[in-house]
Amino acid sequence: YVGTAYTFKALGYDRQLWTWGPNYNGVLGQNIGGNPGHRSSPVQIPGTTWSKLSTNYSGSIGGGIKTDGTLWLVGSNSYGELGNSDRAARSSPIQIPGTTWNELSHANSKVVATKTDGTAWAWGRNTDGQLGHNNETHYSSPVQIGSGTDWSTARAALVSTNGACGFGVKTDGTAWAWGNNSEGHLGLNNKTQYSSPVQIPGTTWKCFSGANYTGAAVKTDGTLWTWGHNEYGDL
Repeated sequence: YVGTAYTFKALGYDRQLWTWGPNYNGVLGQNIGGNPGHRSSPVQIPGTTWSKLSTNYSGSIGGGIKTDGTLWLVGSNSYGELGNSDRAARSSPIQIPGTTWNELSHANSKVVATKTDGTAWAWGRNTDGQLGHNNETHYSSPVQIGSGTDWSTARAALVSTNGACGFGVKTDGTAWAWGNNSEGHLGLNNKTQYSSPVQIPGTTWKCFSGANYTGAAVKTDGTLWTWGHNEYGDL
């Protein structure tokens, strides 16, 4: 299927969240369990104080951050990706502990998020070390990536249904990557898998994205860089 879509409808100070598409595992957040409830037109998720959405596609879970810094997720929970210390799917958004969340990204049954204090956190599926915790253990609640407090963003990157990786940028302009690397898509000039962050050469990185075994990034000088799988001219 194409996937579930989330979008904002901002009217003045009214920050509504609307969604449509498939409703597998209740991902549309309409309190309809199981797999019924698909919608071909937008339906509102309750609340008028939504602030940010996830920066990556995922058809299995959805969520966002509210203006009060709380983080909410909904949908599938096979690997504990909803971050509530269990593996039960939810058809209505549930809050992740904490009130200082800043950025959110999810893909392939994992979530990566940053807090306003510069810390980065990850939870969910970890078959390829894609959570950056120096192991391959699945986590059903947020676990901090390292001990650093200088992360500016942390973005999950969907690379396939069989593996995933993560990218992050620190406040000093350095970029870091971890997880699956079968096509060299971590940008480290090798195909070695890493379960904890490894620095990508350079100190002027600004933001990252990636999908289908590729990586992409923009530097502070406005140049765009890509690497990894290129079977269809992806790069």
